[in-house]
Amino acid sequence: MTRRTAISLLGLPALKLLAQNRPESFRVYSDSPRLFLRPARLKLLRRERDRQSLRWEQFDTLWNANAPFPELGWAAALRYQIAQEDAAGRSAITWALSPAATDIRQIALIVDWCGSLLSKPDQTVLLAKLRKATSGPAPKTIAEARDVAMAAIVLSESQPDLAEKTLTAVFDNFWTANFIAAIRAARARVPNPDACAMMELLHVVRDNVNYDLRDTFPLWFRDYPVIHLMAHYPAPWPASENEFRIPADREIQKSGPDLSKAVLSRAAELSMVAFDSNSSETQLLQGFLMNDRFVMRGTYGIPYELMWANPYQPGLSYYHVPLAQHDEIGGQLFVRSTWEDDAAWIGFFEGQLQLFSEGTVSQVDPRVAHEPMDIEEATVFFARDAKQFRVPKRASDEALDDVFIVGLEPRRAYHIEVDGQEMVEEQSDPGGIVYLPGLPAGAQVRLGLANY
Repeated sequence: MTRRTAISLLGLPALKLLAQNRPESFRVYSDSPRLFLRPARLKLLRRERDRQSLRWEQFDTLWNANAPFPELGWAAALRYQIAQEDAAGRSAITWALSPAATDIRQIALIVDWCGSLLSKPDQTVLLAKLRKATSGPAPKTIAEARDVAMAAIVLSESQPDLAEKTLTAVFDNFWTANFIAAIRAARARVPNPDACAMMELLHVVRDNVNYDLRDTFPLWFRDYPVIHLMAHYPAPWPASENEFRIPADREIQKSGPDLSKAVLSRAAELSMVAFDSNSSETQLLQGFLMNDRFVMRGTYGIPYELMWANPYQPGLSYYHVPLAQHDEIGGQLFVRSTWEDDAAWIGFFEGQLQLFSEGTVSQVDPRVAHEPMDIEEATVFFARDAKQFRVPKRASDEALDDVFIVGLEPRRAYHIEVDGQEMVEEQSDPGGIVYLPGLPAGAQVRLGLANY
């Protein structure tokens, strides 16, 4: 079953054909708290405390044990909002006032969430830090853009004109001209950990400007949750506090699994579901998330887990997700043999091809001749040298196979001829991949460059 077939079978919502490509205004009229804690989310979090839920109990245990939270400011501010403990709020403010506090995201959350505890002098100091962030260099990364937007939104009450000007610049100069343009042109991708900052930006813009940033590129955002889900190695990593699903990482062979990236990847997934709990894509993601083995219990992950998880939200089994996912916009490919932890996995991203098998990751140069990779769901052929391929035999002669040819020239037209079928023309995607769905088992495929 291909991704296209699965979309129709699962009844995923149709794309917005006439999306609003720009907010009507960047003026902020929302009430505090403006960042993340909309009334329904705050009500849910306080009920989690009343119910002594698994996530609250873990957060509470670590807090009362004086465990060292890597992001102390935001953890303390979150506790203040949920438990309404002044001591936690003052702890957050003390952190924000320290010379070492340079994380604008955390400072913005503290000013927004703990504002009623701020003295006038302390407020002056912290607002100055936020103003400095809005007047600094133009953001170059999604995390920097998120920080600037959060600072502007917190400043909107005292300096509405500055906030409006800053948010307009983030949208026009970074989001539209830089980020979305790079995604459209396949010059950039959003690795799983970076999606956390992206989703936080989506939340604060929608909550305060009443605009869904996904409307700037609906097709890419529709597919992103499932591509993100597939961009994990199959085998979980057994950390001391919980198991982690490790996101695909071009640096993994140099430095091994990075658990901080795994934390941010899961945080992104949780916030995706919180952002849009009704789409089929995020319901599949919710099914992927709601397993107690993967609940983040450490001091870095538990604030995100508590903030965004909704264990009462129904999800769809991720076993419905097709095992081959081709990102035609970004030129990426992810294929796995099964949904079991011992599955084989192929990932083609950022110009490199990785193979995961029997617990190890190996890298394969897609430009060099290599034996086909056949892992049941699909077959991956390498086309740099060979121009003829044979689709593997299956148990049934009537079986059809999805075929992906990698190592081609990006965005080039190719003539494809399959035994018993007329020649067709296909164009490779930005990563040099051609997708041929449903080829007969045993068929020979001939490939040639269209010379025009």
